[in-house]
Amino acid sequence: MQDYQKVKHNIAPVYDKNSKILILGTFPSVKSREMQFFYGHPQNRFWKVLAHLVSQDPPKSVEEKKDFLLRNHIAVWDVIESCEIVGSSDSSIRNVRPANLMLILQEANIEKIFANGTKAYELYQKYSLPMTKRAAIKLPSTSPANAAWTLEKLCAVWEEKIQDSLAEERDDDGWEFI
Repeated sequence: MQDYQKVKHNIAPVYDKNSKILILGTFPSVKSREMQFFYGHPQNRFWKVLAHLVSQDPPKSVEEKKDFLLRNHIAVWDVIESCEIVGSSDSSIRNVRPANLMLILQEANIEKIFANGTKAYELYQKYSLPMTKRAAIKLPSTSPANAAWTLEKLCAVWEEKIQDSLAEERDDDGWEFI
């Protein structure tokens, strides 16, 4: 059995002043921390789901992922700045220090906040909502640990929940938000 490790978030949030939606995870997995970018585990379906939503190919490199997010007006970060955790297990998270989401909310024109999974939603409700005073919408987790959800089912639910944040019109670069 692995021991708890005190870990500090090592990935900067991705956003700019044009970001319209904010998608929050809990805390980067071991693989994401190694890669220095969000949703780095090859079995995580995050990038495939987002690519489906905007009818684009999934980005591959970290630079392509950053460009993809910004081009589609999507901000990404996590609810936790530091914690004690065993490996990548969200259920093991304890001694949480929440991330300061106000950094993004004050600089970007965020219209909606989404939590990628139940744990991210619960942590947002407990630590972030009192500070932000903004509701979050819970989405099913794209994590490989959420094996009961197929890629197709994830895409359908994410699309249903996020679609009103996406404009119907597209340009050559992808979706434009209104």
